[in-house]
Amino acid sequence: MDRSEVEAMEPLPTEAVELIKRRIEEEHGYLSWLNTSIDVVERGRVVLSIPFDDKLTNSDGGTIHGGVAATLADTAGGIVQRTAFEDPFSGGVSTVNLNANYLRPATGDLRAEATVVRSGGSIGVSDMTVTSATNGNTAEVVVGQGSFRLFRE
Repeated sequence: MDRSEVEAMEPLPTEAVELIKRRIEEEHGYLSWLNTSIDVVERGRVVLSIPFDDKLTNSDGGTIHGGVAATLADTAGGIVQRTAFEDPFSGGVSTVNLNANYLRPATGDLRAEATVVRSGGSIGVSDMTVTSATNGNTAEVVVGQGSFRLFRE
């Protein structure tokens, strides 16, 4: 399925969105520690965010470590693939390949938007963009694409 086919599916059940939010925001050790928030979960599109925190910065104290932005992109790219499952409660998703192109330093809150490019029988591809917002100014800091192994039940 391509993005338009995923978007044409029935809307995600409220319980599925709530489960994803709880698992990421409250139950996932690493992502919870990063203070990751699920902002949007819909068929074919996911938005996640992480607020700026000194504990996430490089030694300069002002720029967020690139691994945090890559984590956010990877997580969003995987979750958006799950939105293409007929039953989002079933199966699983695992990263096969992650390509992250760093455009500029991240100096503020991070926001990742991921969309489905294609969701096949066993492999899905997602586009991801991470922006950073500082003092009302928002800029793209990472653009990337991920391939994900889909374990459909």
